[in-house]
Amino acid sequence: MGNLVNSTEGRYDASSITVLEGLEAVRVRPGMYIGSVTTRGLNHLVYEIVDNAVDEHLAGCCNEIRVTLEADGSATVEDNGRGVPVERHAKGVSAERIVYTTLHAGGKFDNSSYKTSGGLHGVGSSVVNALSSRMTVRIKRNGHLYQDTYERGNPTTDLVMGLLTPIGDAKGTGTWVNFLPDDTIFEKTRFKEDDIKSRLHETAYLNPELTIYYEDKRPGTEETQVFHEPEGIVGFVRALNKGHETVTDIISFQGVSEGIEVVCAFQYINEFREEVLGFCNNIYNAEGGTHLTGFKTVLTTVINNYARQLGSLKEKDANFTGADVRNGLTAVISIKHPDPRFEGQTKTKLDNQDASKIVSKVTGDEIVRFFDRNLETLKAVIGCAEKAAKIRKSEEKAKTNMLTKQKYSFDSNGKLANCISRDASKCEIFIVEGDSAGGSAKMARDREFQAILPIRGKILNVEKASIDKVLANAEIKTMINAFGCGFSEGYGNDFDIKKLRYDKIIIMADADVDGAHIATLLLTLFYRFMPDLIYEGHIYIAMPPLYKAIPSKGEGQYLYDDEALARYRKTHKGNFILQRYKGLGEMDPDQLWETTLDPARRLMKSVTIEDARMASEMTELLMGTDVPPRRDYIRAHAVDAVLDV
Repeated sequence: MGNLVNSTEGRYDASSITVLEGLEAVRVRPGMYIGSVTTRGLNHLVYEIVDNAVDEHLAGCCNEIRVTLEADGSATVEDNGRGVPVERHAKGVSAERIVYTTLHAGGKFDNSSYKTSGGLHGVGSSVVNALSSRMTVRIKRNGHLYQDTYERGNPTTDLVMGLLTPIGDAKGTGTWVNFLPDDTIFEKTRFKEDDIKSRLHETAYLNPELTIYYEDKRPGTEETQVFHEPEGIVGFVRALNKGHETVTDIISFQGVSEGIEVVCAFQYINEFREEVLGFCNNIYNAEGGTHLTGFKTVLTTVINNYARQLGSLKEKDANFTGADVRNGLTAVISIKHPDPRFEGQTKTKLDNQDASKIVSKVTGDEIVRFFDRNLETLKAVIGCAEKAAKIRKSEEKAKTNMLTKQKYSFDSNGKLANCISRDASKCEIFIVEGDSAGGSAKMARDREFQAILPIRGKILNVEKASIDKVLANAEIKTMINAFGCGFSEGYGNDFDIKKLRYDKIIIMADADVDGAHIATLLLTLFYRFMPDLIYEGHIYIAMPPLYKAIPSKGEGQYLYDDEALARYRKTHKGNFILQRYKGLGEMDPDQLWETTLDPARRLMKSVTIEDARMASEMTELLMGTDVPPRRDYIRAHAVDAVLDV
């Protein structure tokens, strides 16, 4: 054995074991509980408290929820449910204090209190408390009004013999929670109102007997809205398909089996796209799960069976793929499960195997009953599948021809300057606009693991183009060939993320308006044709600097935006020369490596999708053919624009 160094550095003994008491673990590792400390995680605090109020509605005890974004930056959620219990808990203190200070505590573990619940783990209220600089809870119960207060999860209200003292009388029942996010935890503490309104509107669609009142009191964004959707998810599907040419009416059904309630609505539109949203106990499952698997599987089986019965598929023909059958489909599947299991606290994916079985059974029974009575609708659905299958086969043929003409390392005109390594986990590819920037990038890169793919100008806007034009576009074909993983399932069935040749696909455009437009066109392509590249975290945007400040004494400093320049002007003493980079081609290779390519020093944005439905709507709004809504959106958000001058 080697010699052991006698020092505390590297020591591992009993003193090395840290025990985090109470809510300390949440503050140390907030991402484990709310996903991140970005705006996404910040908004999640609101959702956690709202979900608790919705659970009261599911229990039949609440029909109104009020959500307010206060002028001081805090958020308030109020419901007219039963009110959090304030009586003495077995642990000797008020049950309310247990709920807001103890992980895995609450009424969600007792099926007599909540038959179904979105608050699976019993950590929502306490996590929000832990991540707030202050929280106030007011409860109307037993004819009294009670109040408890906290700072960063620690109680600041004294209990009397373990119980809260009423601060007044009150009529009715309910819970009122106000909290201010902790600015030492979150990157930003301003709630994103569009995301919150979208979530509240979703909740109203899923609960047709619930009314949600929303108010924003913050200066500059003052607004009030009421969300009440008596049509339920039928109205949800209608809203999702607004402005699209429909192929069928909305088909809806519901059923209960083995204690699991299934509600579904779907409709086909005349477009090559698929949008299937899954919810469990009112929680949106962004990554799907077993309930969606059950729905998709049985829908594919049923349509294939009918297609053969009607002669649309001959004996020699292969079945339609799942993607063929879902071509043009917009669907919302909502289930109520007494014991849901999710992958992670943020509940992005449902994991119950019984959900797949029950959704399959209910869906199979109901859609067969419907299609037996509505032959013309059935033929329209089969027609959508036939059209998708035809395009898929043409695409497969085109791809085969493309691959026989082009090579992986360098295509016929030498566009792709590939890297030496074939280890995809270490490789990255930069998509660069223009020959000048492409030439600089090729000289600046590390050939071992960095590939450069120059493109000419602005690529095709795939949101406005027909699929045949997309597949015929030379720049798009070159990118697909370079990446190696094919198209997404929605445009064929050959996309395989395992075949991706680069761990990072980096959009490297100029830091101006034209560069932003090019990046937007590329992101639209990836989102519509290869969304898994985004969902799996492979898409990045390079951040080249706009300026370099060179002082008369000392080293120069790169400045990445106008705000950085303004800060530099305020803090720097003495004269300096300001170098403005209008384009990547103006940088010499050393500068480009130092600022944009060097993994040790560069800044990059990772592209993520927080809300699939909102991402789809925004892509369609900003990149689609409908001009008036886009004009209205631009006018409304012009104040937020950053202009290149």
